Amino acid sequence: MPNIKSASKRVLISRALNLKNRAARSVLKTQIKKFETAVAAGDRAGAEVAYKSAVKVVDKSAAHGLIHKNNAARKKSALTVKLNALR
Repeated sequence: MPNIKSASKRVLISRALNLKNRAARSVLKTQIKKFETAVAAGDRAGAEVAYKSAVKVVDKSAAHGLIHKNNAARKKSALTVKLNALR
């Protein structure tokens, strides 16, 4: 337990940010999984809707620093390749 007031405050802030990042990471994974299940089912229309929402979440995650921009680009590229393979 920290002895200094500012250190104890940082512990509280760190915990809050950790929960926020964990929730955002969970949303990111969920959206990608929804896209993956639509692709696996062969549902082109559902996959396109899931693709748009997944790409949006990936872009937001990169903008907020949750993932690196190159990681975001790689994820979006993989999603696009899977969507185009559904034809």
